[in-house]
Amino acid sequence: MWRLRRAAVACEVCQYLVKHSSGIKGSLPLQKLHLVSRSIYHSHHPTLKLQRPQFRTSFHQFSSLTNLPLCKLKLSPIKYGYQPRRNFWPARLAARLLKLRYLILGSAVGGGYTAKKTFDQWKDMIPDLSDYKWIVPDIVWEIDEYIDLEKIRKALPNSEDLAKLAPDFDKIVESLSLLKDFFTTGSPGETAFRATDHGSEGDKHYRKGLLGELILLQQQIQEHEEEARRAAGQYNTSYAQQKRKVTDKEKIDQLQEELLHTQLKYQRILERLEKENKELRKLVLQKDDKGIHHRKLKKSLIDMYSEVLDVLSDYDASYNTQDHLPRVVVVGDQSAGKTSVLEMIAQARIFPRGSGEMMTRSPVKVTLSEGPHHVALFKDSSREFDLTKEEDLAALRHEIELRMRKNVKEGCTVSPETISLNVKGPGLQRMVLVDLPGVINTVTSGMAPDTKETIFSISKAYMQNPNAIILCIQDGSVDAERSIVTDLVSQMDPHGRRTIFVLTKVDLAEKNVASPSRIQQIIEGKLFPMKALGYFAVVTGKGNSSESIEAIREYEEEFFENSKLLKTSMLKAHQVTTRNLSLAVSDCFWKMVRESVEQQADSFKATRFNLETEWKNNYPRLRELDRNELFEKAKNEILDEVISLSQVTPKHWEEILQQSLWERVSTHVIENIYLPAAQTMNSGTFNTTVDIKLKQWTDKQLPNKAVEVAWETLQEEFSRFMTEPKGKEHDDIFDKLKEAVKEESIKRHKWNDFAEDSLRVIQHNALEDRSISDKQQWDAAIYFMEEALQARLKDTENAIENMIGPDWKKRWLYWKNRTQEQFVHNETKNELEKMLKCTEEHPAYLASDEITTVRKNLESRGVEVDPSLIKDTWHQVYRRHFLKTALNHCNLCRRGFYYYQRHFVDSELECNDVVLFWRIQRMLAITANTLRQQLTNTEVRRLEKNVKEVLEDFAEDSEKKVQLLTGKRVQLAEDLKKVREIQEKLDAFIEALHQEK
Repeated sequence: MWRLRRAAVACEVCQYLVKHSSGIKGSLPLQKLHLVSRSIYHSHHPTLKLQRPQFRTSFHQFSSLTNLPLCKLKLSPIKYGYQPRRNFWPARLAARLLKLRYLILGSAVGGGYTAKKTFDQWKDMIPDLSDYKWIVPDIVWEIDEYIDLEKIRKALPNSEDLAKLAPDFDKIVESLSLLKDFFTTGSPGETAFRATDHGSEGDKHYRKGLLGELILLQQQIQEHEEEARRAAGQYNTSYAQQKRKVTDKEKIDQLQEELLHTQLKYQRILERLEKENKELRKLVLQKDDKGIHHRKLKKSLIDMYSEVLDVLSDYDASYNTQDHLPRVVVVGDQSAGKTSVLEMIAQARIFPRGSGEMMTRSPVKVTLSEGPHHVALFKDSSREFDLTKEEDLAALRHEIELRMRKNVKEGCTVSPETISLNVKGPGLQRMVLVDLPGVINTVTSGMAPDTKETIFSISKAYMQNPNAIILCIQDGSVDAERSIVTDLVSQMDPHGRRTIFVLTKVDLAEKNVASPSRIQQIIEGKLFPMKALGYFAVVTGKGNSSESIEAIREYEEEFFENSKLLKTSMLKAHQVTTRNLSLAVSDCFWKMVRESVEQQADSFKATRFNLETEWKNNYPRLRELDRNELFEKAKNEILDEVISLSQVTPKHWEEILQQSLWERVSTHVIENIYLPAAQTMNSGTFNTTVDIKLKQWTDKQLPNKAVEVAWETLQEEFSRFMTEPKGKEHDDIFDKLKEAVKEESIKRHKWNDFAEDSLRVIQHNALEDRSISDKQQWDAAIYFMEEALQARLKDTENAIENMIGPDWKKRWLYWKNRTQEQFVHNETKNELEKMLKCTEEHPAYLASDEITTVRKNLESRGVEVDPSLIKDTWHQVYRRHFLKTALNHCNLCRRGFYYYQRHFVDSELECNDVVLFWRIQRMLAITANTLRQQLTNTEVRRLEKNVKEVLEDFAEDSEKKVQLLTGKRVQLAEDLKKVREIQEKLDAFIEALHQEK
């Protein structure tokens, strides 16, 4: 503006010079001239030869005339003595400018026409883009609805503020007015007279003085301009500083607030669009499920990748095949909010929770994928939990807690076994996360002593994977110095190339922390030695376990909208909310997957080649059967062997049962029935005693003993079929499994409870029968009795030999000696045998006086003996004597069948003991037949059913199969199958990944 004013003054001066430069008609005295004009009349002015410097200005931004050059002001010298030609440079310049405007006007018109024609041609060449208007989002056309442009325009400085910045150039205007006053002090005639008066010498001096005065005036004007520029600069600087101090803070706060509101507005718009997109995708997926499109949906990428990880989790890396596939490993201190962050990402409260106690006791692998319904299901179960229903959520949390407690072994607090859970829902970010137990600093009561070390080892095992993404959770409501997990993460990822830091409970941190800059230092990673890819701040609710995910999200958005951390730019908008965290983690996860999956596939190909080569060299003629296939083969063999029990002949069953039952009851029959009855004096008393004792035995012991014998016989036969070698087809790899199946089946099998009752009646009836129908049965009874007595006599002889020690023959041949106890027993035996020779029909028990007599006789020979030792020796001596007597009587009764038929009338021979043994023999035969029928008709089938149940239980118990099917061959086949499966799944996943690209 000041420049325009200066240009106007200069134009007035030029016009005045042109009008009044024709001649000088008069002269003025020097005293009446203007102060400036006085110097014109002095020819020797000191500043006459100085040049006028070029006129410049630095205020280009406030004027449009800065591109036009200013001409230097030159005054043509006037020669003395003639009338000069009217040749003034302003007039010539004006004339030339007038000519130039026609050239410019003509060029502008022609150029404009040409430009318009070219523009029309280009416009015709451009296709019509109105049909593609739908590509541009509606938000672009509606931008004015979401951004207040009027507020932005008002925030900018107006023209008045700009005008205030311009300096006051009054001094410059006053200086220029001096020049104007100089030309206007005299009349026109006087000025013309001075200009044309060139005859006198004084006028010459006047002209020289005039030029010097003008040059001096130009220098003064330049000095004033320089002072004006400096003053303007100082003024602008001081004004700007003063105004900046007053308004900059307000403008910054206002702009930050507007920016925050704009970001939140865009966030709401984006959430609305995502919600609409979610609903549309849900409808599309539901239609696909119903078969409307008549096409089968392919398995999603994340589901394929999760299956690969599930196979790897069960893979035993016996050949150092390491799993380096990416996962998102969630680590943090106990109660830092790991589970809450994971639930916000999964959009459901799926994990059990407790107030301060450890709830995550084993790793939980959560696979997030997109689906039409918000559901969750376990890898080994087909049940779907509807996450929109509170009862299903409670059931899911309870099931997770039960699985964790089942994985934890006795005496431990945590377990390294992984629980695999799939969560599907519309709008979920696709990724695989592993929630680990929280890191603790102190082992409290109720925990195992090695809990802290176990948690550290589990966390390191997951984090040492070079492609695992570490999601480090830090509680913002506690002091950062109390954190343990940051040091652990720094050790595993010192450069922070795969770590994402998350600060939870920021609402409590902002409320409790005195210095907000401390939160900024935590978020920026300046307070920890740990480095990270990104830093995020989230809010996981108000601490109420009954809060819904939607309520937590609304509370989080409301908090960050009003938080000082965002308003003061301590946090950036993309660093807050769990939604932004979920997007960042998903992007990082898939980036890591794309970078590493092909390399992992190549490593598994090499492992597969090595395993196949080893199998061909070691087992060239065997099929590659893994543990499950071997179990199925063993299962079929075991079931075939159980069926073989039904092919055992009845005769074989009865012989085994009869022999086993007699071996079990023979001692009771001889010691408790036959021996006491034989002490009676007549046959009537003998038969009465036998009947009473047989009845008692049948009612209390015999049926139970018979069932036990039958069950043991069944076990022996089953074991014989299970363990006998099958020749060349026998595979010893199944021996341990068959033995375990046999033991478990026998343990579960119980004989029919009603069998004893029916068996008791049958045995009682068999023992009541005393009639021997023919001689053959009589001879069979004698033979049975003779065998039983001889076996018992042999056992008695062995007992006596052990009691008295080796005889003289063995002592001389084998150099053996008797002990002192054996010597005493031998002396006692000899004394008792002498007494028996005197009275052969001595009763079974010694009288007290007889014991005293034997003791005194031994003492007389120098043998000290105890009465109890005498009784024990007498028991064995008398039994041998009785058995020998019974055998002699048995030989006499071989010819007694005739007397038996006559009821031993008129005969001194009585063979009631033969009848007793015939009754026992017949009872054994009938019992064996009855047990055989129960075995073949009922118990074998029940045993087969138990074996099938045991095999089914073992088939579901992977640990049991690992324990029972062992060996290098099994392990090699197992590894080979797993590596092939992993490679196939990885190849399918890589192919699908390329197709998605």
